[in-house]
Amino acid sequence: MSQDYLVASAVLTNDAGMHARPSVKLTQLARSFTANIEVATDSAGPWVDAKSPVKLMRFRAPQGATLWLRAAGEDAQRALDEVLALVAGNFGEGAHG
Repeated sequence: MSQDYLVASAVLTNDAGMHARPSVKLTQLARSFTANIEVATDSAGPWVDAKSPVKLMRFRAPQGATLWLRAAGEDAQRALDEVLALVAGNFGEGAHG
């Protein structure tokens, strides 16, 4: 890769894991940044574009999975921080999303 990525991880704690609503919320947030943002369930990948709702909905990470995040670009750190906050807040769905 020619880009230098910042990497972080978080555990999916909402009951349903990564389903349609969290996918849409993550996509909406990711699209608010210029950074390239990708997610995976393994630090080695495969990586999925966080700005693609279709790819995220196919992702289907279950509750308890570690969600790996990486971002590259001008606002990469802020993007990671806000995505981590979204995941930590159960995508705004409460503890039992």
